[in-house]
Amino acid sequence: MAKQFADLLSKHSLNLSPYETLYKDLHANPNLSLQETYASERATAHLAHLNSSSLPEEKRFTIHEHIGGHGLAGVLRNGPGPIIMLRADMDALPVEELTGLEYASKKREVDSADGVEKPVMHACGHDMHVTCLLGAAEQLAQIRNSWSGTLVVLFQPNEERAGGAKAMVEDGLYERVPVPDIVLGQHVMPQRAGRVLVREGTMMAAADSFKVTLFGRGGHGSMPQQCIDPVVLASHVVLRLQGIVSREVDPAEPAVVTVGSLQAGETENVIADRAVLRLNVRSQSEGTRAEILGSIKRIVKAECDASGCTKEPLIEETTRFPMTINDAEVTRNVKQSLGAFFQDDFDPDSRASNASEDVSVLATSVDKPCCFWFFGGIEEKKWDKAEKEGRLMKDIPTNHSAYFAPVIQPTLKVGINALCVGALTFLSK
Repeated sequence: MAKQFADLLSKHSLNLSPYETLYKDLHANPNLSLQETYASERATAHLAHLNSSSLPEEKRFTIHEHIGGHGLAGVLRNGPGPIIMLRADMDALPVEELTGLEYASKKREVDSADGVEKPVMHACGHDMHVTCLLGAAEQLAQIRNSWSGTLVVLFQPNEERAGGAKAMVEDGLYERVPVPDIVLGQHVMPQRAGRVLVREGTMMAAADSFKVTLFGRGGHGSMPQQCIDPVVLASHVVLRLQGIVSREVDPAEPAVVTVGSLQAGETENVIADRAVLRLNVRSQSEGTRAEILGSIKRIVKAECDASGCTKEPLIEETTRFPMTINDAEVTRNVKQSLGAFFQDDFDPDSRASNASEDVSVLATSVDKPCCFWFFGGIEEKKWDKAEKEGRLMKDIPTNHSAYFAPVIQPTLKVGINALCVGALTFLSK
């Protein structure tokens, strides 16, 4: 079967040059979450272009726009058979790009979430995801005589803030497109370009984010005895939180607690009246998650009591990602196809990642299975050199880094092929 896929995709290979140009254009023109106008418009235009006027209506993509914000989906009905959804996310991050690429983003825009102007960068590879899915859409449309069923290509907004998949579902996604039998997706990662990785079961961690407000008592910097200093209080909280994973969680359980932001005060001679912490928690089991969240609440309250605070701290959940769990049966079928196609460049038992995704919501909201895999984006020589020198952790930029930019090839070709092979696993005649 995999040889059949390889022969089929080789015989009907795409001209990837336009897709390389498209990728560079998307990379140079990112938008923040909830503002993904550029990628959404480019995806819509590209799907419309695939609908050649020479094709009868029933062989064209039906395009549905403005789902859950800037989300869209294209539906290609091609006879009886399963309904397979392929998904890509579109949003970028508030990061100032430092890659030095000729097509690097120089974009700044006002974030609709807080009204603040920020630099914007595709620092997580979503531009690559969009480009790969558009390429897969074209290739699968070209070879429609070799498969039967319905293909849904979905372009999702607001993944970074965990709300995009849920918003699309709640905005009537499945009233506009058919409910998929299987949801498939992928993410470019700091792995050697050409590699594809997957596993059964937990693929990515759950993530919970919180805004924690600590209330002190403000005053003059020269009179700390009359104040409750929220900076000192916040510092104690930050340090104490570091002990949760190292001293309370089973060492065999993957977990992370990160304080990504600490904000208090405006100048050096004024003791502020409050401090705001922004926390992020990663876990790979419900038991560990509950344990960590309970510890955070206990520590925050205890440190406030120790500082003599007269007002209770405020702990607000800001985002929540579910665990991404790959269905066993679906993933076994995908592994067989991807393994035979990519051979030595395929890892069928990848380590679960503490990164998080909301792609599974598209499946679990309608009680359907999903499978999500990774593909590498780091230039081969760069990866091999760092690996040989034992410097992978130091020399290879990760997602969300100002230096993260996947090498265009072979990353693009691999991403398109992986989506096609995944879909054909269930659609082929």
